[in-house]
Amino acid sequence: MGCQRGEQEAGLPALEAGAAALGLKLSPTALDRFRRYQALLDEYGARVNLTSVRDAEGVQRRHFVESLALGMALREAGRLHGRERVIDVGSGAGFPGVPLAIVWPGLHLTLLEATQKKARFLEALVGELALPGAYVVAQRAEDAAHEPLLRERFDLALARAVAPLPALVELCLPFLRVGGRLAAVKGSHLDAELKEAVRATARCGGGTAQLLALPGGGAAGPLRVALIPKVRQTPPELPRRAGLPQHEPLR
Repeated sequence: MGCQRGEQEAGLPALEAGAAALGLKLSPTALDRFRRYQALLDEYGARVNLTSVRDAEGVQRRHFVESLALGMALREAGRLHGRERVIDVGSGAGFPGVPLAIVWPGLHLTLLEATQKKARFLEALVGELALPGAYVVAQRAEDAAHEPLLRERFDLALARAVAPLPALVELCLPFLRVGGRLAAVKGSHLDAELKEAVRATARCGGGTAQLLALPGGGAAGPLRVALIPKVRQTPPELPRRAGLPQHEPLR
């Protein structure tokens, strides 16, 4: 699916300013992909509820720049070098995974999204942007995590606004190899969620979280990243069947 020439040539001032503040210089190829990304969000957003943020500046700040801020936080923590196997759990409209793959195109990215309309958007997006090594899996995390090709295969699992941490560790840790990390972007409730998730984290094979500040914060206030290591294999019965991690978190 192609985009109009005018859309491709449009400027992205909020993105460029935000990237510069993070110390990132976006290449012409990356900028072109971000332009096409925003054009596809506009096009599909008229038919599919992809994101509540619809204005161009909001998309650039809230989605593009915040995703890149996560990438820089992971890079500074020594967890993002550009060749990792990454799974974006509950990817929605592709955040934060796709912006990271645009800037670090060597990533092997799996976009996991259960809502079929959003998954079809992601498939169109990956095709339009010609992202090497990016794939879409249209499946619930509870089911996908039991697939041999996906279970305990990834270096990083990303999650942004997916679920409270006690449910999130059950949904995400099974995808990680021992030594991998779950990077969960959270706001002001992170400390409380970490306490509530202690037992669930341990049961799913996770260790003690490292907390990272998200450079530049977020549109709704300061954001942090809970970087949770995978220290042992997840028991084979986890995650439980669809819906249980959210409705009956492990205690």
